[in-house]
Amino acid sequence: MRYSSRTARLGGDGGAAWDTHDRAVERAERGEEVFLLSIGDPDFETPAPIREAAVRALAAGRTHYAPGAGEPKLREAIAAAAFPSFGGPVDPERVTVFPGAQAALFAAAQCLLEPGDEVVTADPAYVTYEGVVGAAGAAMRTVPLRPERRFHLDPDELAAAITPRTRALLLNFPHNPTGAVLTPSEAAGVAELCHRHDLTLISDEVYASLCHAGDSCSPASLPGMAERTVVISSLSKSHAMTGWRCGWSIAPPGLAEHLERLTRCMFFGVAQFVQDAAVAALGSAETDVAGLRTEYIRRAHAVVGGLADAPGLVARLPESGMYVFADIRKTGLSGWQFAEGLLAETGVAVTPGEGFGSSGAGHVRITLGTGVARLEEACARIAGYCRAIANDRASVAAR
Repeated sequence: MRYSSRTARLGGDGGAAWDTHDRAVERAERGEEVFLLSIGDPDFETPAPIREAAVRALAAGRTHYAPGAGEPKLREAIAAAAFPSFGGPVDPERVTVFPGAQAALFAAAQCLLEPGDEVVTADPAYVTYEGVVGAAGAAMRTVPLRPERRFHLDPDELAAAITPRTRALLLNFPHNPTGAVLTPSEAAGVAELCHRHDLTLISDEVYASLCHAGDSCSPASLPGMAERTVVISSLSKSHAMTGWRCGWSIAPPGLAEHLERLTRCMFFGVAQFVQDAAVAALGSAETDVAGLRTEYIRRAHAVVGGLADAPGLVARLPESGMYVFADIRKTGLSGWQFAEGLLAETGVAVTPGEGFGSSGAGHVRITLGTGVARLEEACARIAGYCRAIANDRASVAAR
């Protein structure tokens, strides 16, 4: 069987980021005790009112084809919720509903990029970006997010990465895996570059409601940016709905029309009962989201406190999201080596930072997806592993 050249571009190097996680899952399936801190699927149950809305929809026979762009009520609810990102009212006609933010990203790339185009993104980058860009025939150029800047974007470095072939910027703030946010001045720098070089911005804002202190500034809210920005988001992390697969894009009108046509070719609408549950989620009290945010902050403090005395490891509080991006460079190990050894010796699974790009080297991503008690036990094991590494190094040095 002959395969298209596209298949070689789908995975990208980032796919190896899941290797440690996959081995950890295999161990768990064999009945071994494993701490899965390697994937962004938290232990929270979807809130009862959302689940009940889906049950009512199923009972009412809401199991037929849905409109390609999404149910009108959901598009209206998404548009209303998007006010902060755009700094003003959003026309529901700009909204296209997808089975998750990942599908929305893929569709946006298919509609915007040509073979030979370049897309500039930040490194570390979410592991699927390379495949999403490559599947459209485009190439990804990266700008480093440096640890010494707390992984904040430097607009000057972003400007240096732009070439005559650059078609779009693909940015993910609040950021996965580092938890960094975009300040107003950084967002203004992004907007200025988009205007100067006539670029489209694909803004992945899945973690926008999970900022720990203050907000991340969306460039879409700045003058003239709504017409050149595609905002991507979902309910997966904000409402503990990872498995429901409900995300969306908010795009300029012309692009929204192309995206709707693409949905008919890809999946022909998200399930009606899922969309009804999504309407309930977006209409629920802010206290639901606030509760998740508060718990993530509590868990982040537990992890940072639990790792404070781990030799060779530095864990700082994230500004957003559900991860701690720990610096393990002083252990002398790469992120790959640290993650592999940690799983083998302690049963704790974390994600190597190198899986997100070269700027993630010497780091590991620790997911805040389990309760404080288990996080504290996992951190005790991580700290013990770090002490063992330090003792081994000291023994070697003493010989």
